[in-house]
Amino acid sequence: MTARLMLNRAHYPVTTLGPGVRAGIWVQGCTIGCHGCASRDTWAADARRLVDVDQLVGWLASLPGIQGLTVTGGEPFQQAEAVGTLLAEVRGWASRQGRTVDILVYSGYTYGALTRRNGAAALLALCDAVITGPYIDRLNPGGPWRGSANQKLIPLSELGRERFGDADEPAAREQRLQFSSDGQRLWLIGIPGRGDLGRFERELMSRGVSIDGDSWHD
Repeated sequence: MTARLMLNRAHYPVTTLGPGVRAGIWVQGCTIGCHGCASRDTWAADARRLVDVDQLVGWLASLPGIQGLTVTGGEPFQQAEAVGTLLAEVRGWASRQGRTVDILVYSGYTYGALTRRNGAAALLALCDAVITGPYIDRLNPGGPWRGSANQKLIPLSELGRERFGDADEPAAREQRLQFSSDGQRLWLIGIPGRGDLGRFERELMSRGVSIDGDSWHD
């Protein structure tokens, strides 16, 4: 049976959630519910958002310039089996095509909690790096690719150490947000700093653009 994953969205290219040109996958469903989370739209589990993992793998394999994959959400480790199937398939086609694609996964659990969580070990073994820990609003900003200072960026492989080990270098801090639109909706991709979302909202309002259904207000 084909594995299925609750998906919020997928986007390419992503340049704010890890080094290089990446694909981004946002899973749907998170019970952690960090105060101040900018992605509240990914919290509610929704079976209507189930997609075949094979569909996502086909999309990823079609991206000629992909250097990395970032999986966030939502909480990827609450769908560890499906996400693990996805990452194993990515490993497979990247190896067959002789391509080097690093894998970064975000989690609201601490690394210690992940090591004790059922099904997490197999998923961790497929990651080159993880960013772990709950988002704590008063500790924003957290540095490159991290929402708050308590969160840990942990390389888990040689490739992870190569690509993420210099995360405090200036080049890793150049861009925090990027924008994407399908003509009707606008997405912010990245890690907003303190006050960024408010400034963005005020700038839109000053241009006569109202926001309906944003992902960061209660």
